Amino acid sequence: KYLAENAKKEGVVTLPSGVQYKVLKEGKGPVPADTSLVKIHYVGRTLDKDGEFDNSYSRKDPVPMRCNQAVKGFTEALTHMPEGSVWEVYIPQHLGYAEREMGKIKPFSVLIFKIELVQANAK
Repeated sequence: KYLAENAKKEGVVTLPSGVQYKVLKEGKGPVPADTSLVKIHYVGRTLDKDGEFDNSYSRKDPVPMRCNQAVKGFTEALTHMPEGSVWEVYIPQHLGYAEREMGKIKPFSVLIFKIELVQANAK
């Protein structure tokens, strides 16, 4: 229900898989492949009132990772983002953790991330 309503909001783009995003800042750099090593900042939350479950900004250090080492919806968003972009990404449960519980994340949760692609092809 949340994603259906969110899709109607101005600026929200829905990819064929159901992943949604809203561009907060448009980057001009390269777009990573799914096997690219990237550096990102992010804040992850669920729809719950106290839903924040991770925040790289609070650690003051961008996270290096391969795009394909995240949940499917996160990988899909990263592989559409130009370097320098900041997006708010909405991930349906089937492209997140589905029926699995992951720490503060309850099963079947919609995941919402603010993602900043600091570097598209990190070394």
